[in-house]
Amino acid sequence: MTDHLPFSKIPYGGDWNPEQWERPVWDEDVNLFEQAGIDLLSVNIFAWTALQPAEDTYEFARLDEVLALLESRGMRACLGTSTAAIPAWMATQYPDVMRVDEQGRQHRFGGRHNACPNSPAYRRLAPALAGQLARRYAGRDVVALWHVSNEFGGACYCPHCERAFRVWLRERYGTLAALNHAWNAAFWSQTITAWEEIVAPNELSVQGGERTTAVQGLTLDYQRFMSDALLGAYRLEADAIRAEIPNAVITTNLMGTYRPLDYRAWALHLDVIAWDSYPSPQDTPAAVAMRHTLMRSLKGGQPFMLMEQTPSQQNWQAYNALKRPGVMRLQSWQAVAHGADAVMFFQMRRSVGACEKFHGAVMEHHGRTDTRVFREVAQLGAELKALEDVTLGARTPARVAVWFDWPAWWAVENSSGPTAALHYLKEVTALYAAFHAQGYAVDLVGPDSDLDGYGVVASTLLYLLPAGAAQKITAFVEGGGVFLGGLMTGVADESDRVFPGGPPGPLRDLLGVWVEEVDALPPGEMNELVMQGDLSGTFGCTLLFEQLRVEDAEVLATYGQDFYAGTPVLTRRRAGKGQAWKLGSSVDAAGLRVLTRALCDEAGVSPLVPDLPDGVEVTRREGEGGSFLFLLNHTPEERQVVVPGLRGRDLLSGEAMGESVALPPRGVRLVREEVGA
Repeated sequence: MTDHLPFSKIPYGGDWNPEQWERPVWDEDVNLFEQAGIDLLSVNIFAWTALQPAEDTYEFARLDEVLALLESRGMRACLGTSTAAIPAWMATQYPDVMRVDEQGRQHRFGGRHNACPNSPAYRRLAPALAGQLARRYAGRDVVALWHVSNEFGGACYCPHCERAFRVWLRERYGTLAALNHAWNAAFWSQTITAWEEIVAPNELSVQGGERTTAVQGLTLDYQRFMSDALLGAYRLEADAIRAEIPNAVITTNLMGTYRPLDYRAWALHLDVIAWDSYPSPQDTPAAVAMRHTLMRSLKGGQPFMLMEQTPSQQNWQAYNALKRPGVMRLQSWQAVAHGADAVMFFQMRRSVGACEKFHGAVMEHHGRTDTRVFREVAQLGAELKALEDVTLGARTPARVAVWFDWPAWWAVENSSGPTAALHYLKEVTALYAAFHAQGYAVDLVGPDSDLDGYGVVASTLLYLLPAGAAQKITAFVEGGGVFLGGLMTGVADESDRVFPGGPPGPLRDLLGVWVEEVDALPPGEMNELVMQGDLSGTFGCTLLFEQLRVEDAEVLATYGQDFYAGTPVLTRRRAGKGQAWKLGSSVDAAGLRVLTRALCDEAGVSPLVPDLPDGVEVTRREGEGGSFLFLLNHTPEERQVVVPGLRGRDLLSGEAMGESVALPPRGVRLVREEVGA
């Protein structure tokens, strides 16, 4: 069992929207749920108008019936608060509840995520509904956990938000002098002389487009503020539920590497992390694995819920390919391998109209069970039932960490220069993928994370260094850790003010180098990273090329071309019991593999499986039920994997496993390892 999820097996299910269907369809649906092994349904996600047709009227009879039906079949509910899309009557009665976009336009009723998080009406009515629901269903065992709103996101620039932003800034800075210093407001005469002068940074003020802003400190703070404002809306509902049910398990569904919200701040207020995984056909298995890893890492390795995935296809991309046979099962077990203690879908039955009528579902429009998708869903349901509770609560130990920080992401991409081709997520994913491909267990950490227990902490675009981060990294290295500071390390403080002396700022003494110049070339224009000494090989590098001036470090690689050929691009400095490495460019995948292997070798960190074949993924979870090795084959061909010393049994097939493991095409092995093997 996890610390929070009240289940005796991995719950299996997803979003069910009975408010869209007549009563006879409900009975048909729950019969099909039983056939598929489904036991947890997310209900009441978008039913605000049905529950509250007018401000002073609540109607719960239909929801009562839904919950009673699930309870009669031994199923449970993840009960939504329905507040992700406001009713039409609210938009009519309180027009200022509607968001104002970045172009300064106030929206009208329609769609979802349509309410201003600082609207007085929304902040009163949303928690009131949540409280009504909690009061009515307190003590009902059928309600396993609470689902606040749905996929919080977006931004608002209305007068309510502008006023709330000023309050937020007063609390953050205290004085206008401190604010003006943080924003370097003397630039272009942007100095603020009264709090009332502060305006939201939309395209009518400082924003010039997606990656252009005249006052980067202002824009960065508004991104922080809007993440906090939406979190505040979540907390109002959670508090209303908690007031009625003190021990309620409360969450909302996150969206992985979703740029607008700082999920590290959100994680403090969620009882369990839940997230929606919708990889595109172009996403690599490593990219998907990194999102799972991020979600698991948000609460210090606590298992998470896979709250949504599609059984077959999406509907919002330009070309919505089907998941090939076996892929849904493989991706589901991949989530479990990285820490999921629930596997769920969107959606149970396809809608007959509106924008999600072509989104995949367990039950298609024809309602038949003799289909490929339903058979695959039922197969997975049977496997999860047979597994029982043996992996619940099991953790995923790792000795490698990759740095991931939302404010750094925002700040890098807010900057005008040095290149428009620099994308935070792409660079961090490439670094993670280099470890992942070689079988290393990895966590994702940030400025507030505990670094104890890691052998390697690697970063790229560690652009912002908030107060205390440099000291934490230095202590990690001096205590015996190996640290990699990649491209654009230590450029600016948490307000995006460049450190005096330039990069790497407070890490200059630790790294033993400083950056004199940074060359930025168009994508596709390459240089070479030529490794030296114990490292060997020549690899491509691109985008940015830092000119490193060595003060107290050894040179491990140099540039191979241009006027800076022969100058350092990769360095290492020994400090205390550990090492601090600096990389000055964006290196290709082959070069990153060599580099990450060298970091791990220096730290004495071994991969879970040496010589892991391409396309094969390995993770391990450990808990009261034992130690579980997951081997996943993401290719359409059989793969053979050698796992030295492995002895155990595959819990999915029942087969005994030895050192040589055969992986079927898109196959999964979940091996409970024998003690002492």
